[in-house]
Amino acid sequence: MDLVSAARERFITWAIRAKTPEPSPIVLHRQRIYVLPTRTGLAFATTLVVMLIGAINYNLGLGYALTFLLGGLGVVDIFHAFANLAGLTITAGRAPPVFAGDTAVFHLLVRGSGIRRRLRFWLASEEVWTDLADAVSSDVAVRAPSQRRGWLPLPRVGIETLYPLGFIRAWAYCAPDLRCLIYPRPASKAPPLPVQGGETAGQRIGASGNDDFSGLRHHQPSDPPRHVAWKAAARSGPDLPLLTKQFSGAAAARLWLDWYALPAGTDVEDRLAILTRWAVDAHAQGLQWGLRLPARTLAPASGSEHLHAALTALALHGQD
Repeated sequence: MDLVSAARERFITWAIRAKTPEPSPIVLHRQRIYVLPTRTGLAFATTLVVMLIGAINYNLGLGYALTFLLGGLGVVDIFHAFANLAGLTITAGRAPPVFAGDTAVFHLLVRGSGIRRRLRFWLASEEVWTDLADAVSSDVAVRAPSQRRGWLPLPRVGIETLYPLGFIRAWAYCAPDLRCLIYPRPASKAPPLPVQGGETAGQRIGASGNDDFSGLRHHQPSDPPRHVAWKAAARSGPDLPLLTKQFSGAAAARLWLDWYALPAGTDVEDRLAILTRWAVDAHAQGLQWGLRLPARTLAPASGSEHLHAALTALALHGQD
């Protein structure tokens, strides 16, 4: 880190004026708001100086009046830009889980006591503009890239405004206590689901008790070849994806997605990626499945909550 970056980091840490991450709600009081002229503001001030010199040189009464009128307008702009941030309240919202490599979305609930216009929220990766009406909250979504599994804390958020004239930039920093759970990335190439190793138990979800054809769905790599709708594939041609037949009442395999069933020597992250792929595929097929990890075991079940619990265990493996 160079000297400029180090100095900037120290300034931001000092400017927040609170221990990070900050508990909600975060209120921007006057000690946390900073104002500086923009390039437009500097050009405006330079123009006023030139106008003042001309008015003095030629003793122009109207020149004085116009110069001081515009100067007063610039001073008013400072107060309005500052007031646009003063008293702003930021509350941490939700951050839905995503897979590694996807974009994490952090929701912030922003509320002001008056009309706030053209507020800019920014991270290193993106910026978001929003307007707040009087006494109305706004849900601001800021995004950050995810690279690895586990918890991703929300980076420091910058807030600024150039309202109303753009001569003055008022800004502040905050660090809400908000984090997003990053699931492992499902393996692009994984062995088929270990259906043969499972034990028969019960029915598929939504089963009616008859092994009757109930419809078609998109083909999964782990689907048995005998269930592929070959006739439909022949009619649709090679450009359309394969479809798999679904049967109501077919016996379901209760699967165990076992850490130790994977080949010896498989890397930890590769094991997690394969187990994630299996979990997603088993959920898509409506199977009952369980998960065995070195430090945790999830009993066979099904449904979205079970999938989330399994993906959470995979995401936090070795980080608890």
